[in-house]
Amino acid sequence: MPLSKDKKKEYFEKMTRMLSTYDKVFVVGVDNVGSQQMNSTRRSMRGKAEILMGKNTLMKKVLADFMEANPGHFYAKIEHKMSGNVGFVFTNYDLPKVRDLILANRVPAPARVGAVAPMDVVVPAGATGCDPGQTNFFQVLQIPTKIVKGQIEITTSVNLIKTGDKVGSSEAALLQKLNIRPFSYGLSIDCVFDHGSIFSPAVLDIDEAYLSSMFSMALSKIAAVSLEIGYPTQASLPHSIGNAFRSLVAVTVNLDNYTFKKAEPFKAFLANPAAFAVAGAPAAGGAAPAAA
Repeated sequence: MPLSKDKKKEYFEKMTRMLSTYDKVFVVGVDNVGSQQMNSTRRSMRGKAEILMGKNTLMKKVLADFMEANPGHFYAKIEHKMSGNVGFVFTNYDLPKVRDLILANRVPAPARVGAVAPMDVVVPAGATGCDPGQTNFFQVLQIPTKIVKGQIEITTSVNLIKTGDKVGSSEAALLQKLNIRPFSYGLSIDCVFDHGSIFSPAVLDIDEAYLSSMFSMALSKIAAVSLEIGYPTQASLPHSIGNAFRSLVAVTVNLDNYTFKKAEPFKAFLANPAAFAVAGAPAAGGAAPAAA
């Protein structure tokens, strides 16, 4: 049903306000998401983000008017995302936290005939509650079974549906018999838009710990290459100094008439290892027993 003139005006004002207020947007898929679930998601985001739904043609019209009033605005880059069954979550809040709110509200759903499986569906081994008269039903799907205490029992887990396959009538009937609701539906994030940059939601998983580990790994590789080719860099310099120190100590411990301060502990250890062993014994084994 088309929107009335007043409703269109209200929608224009609402979307224009969002474009003017927010700098970040999640482009979300809304397939199989009901109105009740959508309202629940809206409530959970209150004060942190706003969801915008609508016809793509109407959204493009509002965006075109906004760009005419704000030439060169970075929202021009989002127009190509206004296609298909999508919505937009506008926010200025912390992106990973909003991402978690978007993905949190999911509801279990049965496997309907003709639906494309978003994940593998595995039927677990165990009792089914089905009477022996339904054995042929399982045999058609090549599911190994046996009769235990008057009911059918699946002997081994079976991968019934693979990701991307369409659900057949037999598979849907079996899952219904077993009361298995394998799928869950909710908003799915297509991409993230931040001040004109569009990127995958996977980027939001990159935190300081991940960056530090990747930086350390890169430094190690640079240091290894620099040491191999004999080209000093800031990454390899500590290793070069350490290697030089070990070489100096190796030479010094074999000289009787020369030493330097940092090499003295090594020379002392080689001259009398037993002294160091006695000194370290209490720390390693605890206090000595009291004399009788």
